[in-house]
Amino acid sequence: MRRRPPHVGAGLAAVALTLATGCVVKSPPDATALKGESMPKVVVPPTWNGTVATPGEIGDNWLASFQDEQLNAAVAEAIANNADLRAGAARVEQAMLYAKLAGAKLYPSADLLARGGGKMSGDNSGLQGAVLSFSWEVDLWARVRYGKAAASADAASAQADFEYARQSMAALVAKSWFLATEAGLQAEVARATIRGNEQLVNLAETRARVGVGNDEEIYIARATVATYRDTLRQVELAREQAVRALELLLGRYPAAAAGIAPQLPGQPGAVPAGLPSTLLERRPDVIAAERRVAAAFHRVHEAKAARLPAIALTGGVSSISSDLFVLKSRDNPIWSLGANLLMPVFRGGALKTQVEIRTAEQKQAVAEYASIGLRAFGEVESALSAEYAAREREQILTEALADNQRAFDVVQTQFKVGSTDLRFVNQRQLALDATRSALVRVQAEQRVQRVNLHLALGGSFEIRPKS
Repeated sequence: MRRRPPHVGAGLAAVALTLATGCVVKSPPDATALKGESMPKVVVPPTWNGTVATPGEIGDNWLASFQDEQLNAAVAEAIANNADLRAGAARVEQAMLYAKLAGAKLYPSADLLARGGGKMSGDNSGLQGAVLSFSWEVDLWARVRYGKAAASADAASAQADFEYARQSMAALVAKSWFLATEAGLQAEVARATIRGNEQLVNLAETRARVGVGNDEEIYIARATVATYRDTLRQVELAREQAVRALELLLGRYPAAAAGIAPQLPGQPGAVPAGLPSTLLERRPDVIAAERRVAAAFHRVHEAKAARLPAIALTGGVSSISSDLFVLKSRDNPIWSLGANLLMPVFRGGALKTQVEIRTAEQKQAVAEYASIGLRAFGEVESALSAEYAAREREQILTEALADNQRAFDVVQTQFKVGSTDLRFVNQRQLALDATRSALVRVQAEQRVQRVNLHLALGGSFEIRPKS
């Protein structure tokens, strides 16, 4: 080895750095270009078609709009304890570490080998000293930088996926909460119906004693009570199952013991729906898909750069001595500096195929972006329409409930005075109960669709930190 002063290596490294920075990393397509490429036939309207859409910027912290502290606590518990979210957080951490690992290749590597022991060395050679070696791949074609950019895009995609998972979990807990509350309200409807029919049993028995009724009416009334008791048991089972599902989301044992609010929270006012053109830039799952396209774009160029020659600078300094024999050169330390050139000559078409594979992966990522983008538009429009329909149905059912209640009161009075029989009373009771149950269902559905709308619009269940 030939001795070389350290400043020569530094000069060559500076030259290599200049060469390495000459190849600029290309940028992937932005959101506008990606939309044009992936959805060329989709014409985004200036406003939503949904009837209840209102202008304005999408707000965060939608969970607070329901003004239910128990619900807020349940969502916070699920976010903290849910096993799926913990797994998602670990995936984000892994992706960020992989990005950090890919960036490490941009820096020189150094290794130190030292040995000692003199006459007592393991091979009895008596050699002792140290060798410090350096190696640095000159990223002449930006292969390493493309790899780092791809890993960084993967990390950003994982982060966006995790954010969407958190928002989806908050939405799922809220909807499960509303459905469990609805099941409790349906049970109350069934209990009220049973109490009313038990009064009819007593009335039928009284009519039979005074001679204006008969045993058939008594049996019919008792059978009706039994039928409603069976319905109540089914509703109670549905509530237990809904509470168990909620407890699993909260990370608890499914004992059906969670305390649920006895009433549905108030329905918030109209939510600003923003503009369709900004949806693709706001929803976390769409952002994640766009980052996956960017990662695939960078991997295509990484594969192309792998077909070109690779240059690496090497250097080292060593100081070695021996107690047993005289070394040929005692000029210590010894400096060395060199370069390696690795040029692919023949790989059986592997490198070309790798480029084709990465290109196909990019096409797949673009197609998946289009699929997620179209789904996002569809979810917003569906949630808007569903909430509007639920509001109209609530008004219709409220009026129908009032009319059915009046009709039931009339026929019940007629039955008491003996001008009609029990069958007409049961018919009116059935219509009244069906309307009351449907109204409870629609009121819960309104709140479920409001949650779906917030999730579809990309709004957060909490206040986002300012960037």
